[in-house]
Amino acid sequence: MTQTNSNTNARKGKHLTDGERYQIQILLKEGYSHRHIGRVLGRNHQTINNEVKRGTVTQINRVTSNGKDYTYSDDLYFADAGQAYYDEQRLKSGRQPKWLQASLFMEWADQKMLEEKWSPDAVVQRARKDGLFEDALIPCTTTLYDWIDRGVMRTKNMDLLEKLSRKSTPTSQGHRQNKRILGPSIDLRPEAINDRSEFGHWEIDTVIGQQTKLDPVLLTLVERQTRFEIILKLKGKDAQSVNQAITDLKERAGDAFPQLFKSFTADNGSEFSDLYDLLKENIDVYFAHPYASWERGSSENQHKLIRRFFPKGCSLREITKEQCLRIQQWMNAYPRRILAYDTPYERFVRAFHQERQAI
Repeated sequence: MTQTNSNTNARKGKHLTDGERYQIQILLKEGYSHRHIGRVLGRNHQTINNEVKRGTVTQINRVTSNGKDYTYSDDLYFADAGQAYYDEQRLKSGRQPKWLQASLFMEWADQKMLEEKWSPDAVVQRARKDGLFEDALIPCTTTLYDWIDRGVMRTKNMDLLEKLSRKSTPTSQGHRQNKRILGPSIDLRPEAINDRSEFGHWEIDTVIGQQTKLDPVLLTLVERQTRFEIILKLKGKDAQSVNQAITDLKERAGDAFPQLFKSFTADNGSEFSDLYDLLKENIDVYFAHPYASWERGSSENQHKLIRRFFPKGCSLREITKEQCLRIQQWMNAYPRRILAYDTPYERFVRAFHQERQAI
């Protein structure tokens, strides 16, 4: 075989290719030295030495002569063996994925997302806030989503209801002319309510199950500053049921009612038609523009959490007050990014305590 000497300089730091390994195998069979092979390939002779050691295989041969068996061995270099060794080492090289070392975090995160229906972001940030694991073992939110996408978690994308329901296209935020005036417009609401700087201002709304007159509904109240939630089951979506629920709430709160409830913001549903007259003596009531749900953004976001338990179209007839209370407690113990991963309950207790001290 005719060989052409290469003038190529040694390629420092470049790994041998599969083709070069086959050239080494052929040249070794033809009896060329490692230095000569190195010159042909433009490689340092030590690179050839190391490759031959890694790819050398001992072959056992048996020969029968005159009725006797003779065994001898040969050490031969095979390109396939050298490539297999190289591939194995490449798999072992580099940094291991963090999820291989974070099994305890992953187990805890799966439990929070699957059983307690936390979002990946809430899981990551609350773990950091409470110091539950070493910082090096807690991924960022994007990485946790990536683990879910890659299937290394028990949690699947279908378990993340908020992710599946998120819309990628923006919606129009214009509003139509208000044809029904139930009370003061949201345009008159003070800035202290709008910017959430003052405690005690609530958004009130209803959650329906089946769209039938006889099906019960849920009355929801969310405090704008702390996102603290109250869920009450009503017999129906009518003004009388809402009025009775608010009256009961006043009795339960007692003397603390004025500090807890300073204003309500409602939509223009008929169930709130008596709300202004019911509360106007000591509580401010404001009404959003029709078809402008973003003006009551806290309620809308809270309803997404409630829908994890009561999807649209399901009947609320069999839902008990105890179930409503459990969901309310879950929501108020759920860490929120908007609250620096405090829970609504923690913020509510703190704010109410400050309100009482200010009296």
